[in-house]
Amino acid sequence: MAKNKSKSKSTSSNNAEENFQEAAESGQGMTLQSVFEELLKDTYGAEKQIVKALPNLVEAAMSEELQQAFEDHLEQTKEQVTRLEQIFSMLGINRMAKECKAMQGLLEEGDEVIETFEEGTVRDCALIVAAQKVEHYEIAAYGSLCELAEVLGLHRVADILDTTLEEEEETDQLLTSIAETVNDQAMEESEEYATA
Repeated sequence: MAKNKSKSKSTSSNNAEENFQEAAESGQGMTLQSVFEELLKDTYGAEKQIVKALPNLVEAAMSEELQQAFEDHLEQTKEQVTRLEQIFSMLGINRMAKECKAMQGLLEEGDEVIETFEEGTVRDCALIVAAQKVEHYEIAAYGSLCELAEVLGLHRVADILDTTLEEEEETDQLLTSIAETVNDQAMEESEEYATA
């Protein structure tokens, strides 16, 4: 029985993907499909912007644990870009990245941290804050994409998006864990600076 349900879900997902392609090709106005497509392109653009920005964070971080977290997330983000490209193919959508203005602003904040603070644990603390803002934006984007995909009957697409959502949540938790150590060290460094 469960096997038939799974087969039925897969069949309905295939039909939904075909319907999505037909709606996209017909150039219908503002539909739920077009909202999903716009968010998908925006998220794709955001991920590509993150791929370009992460090497700067790796270089700017002093903590080896934080550097490693940024390096690992860079590789993970590249995989996430590939997943989005897979979804574009599945849905017959023109693979076009929209420049994500929100992500641009968040990444500029990260650049500002690098310019404002000298290398050290205080900068690492500020880098974690900047990185978690990015993660929270991604969690919101992928959460919305998952929900829209389910509503549209794009169950296979929703499963792919959910994989990325889980990765973003895990990265956010990892950064929180690293912050617990880095923030204590940054506090000590700040106190030493104040009394110097």
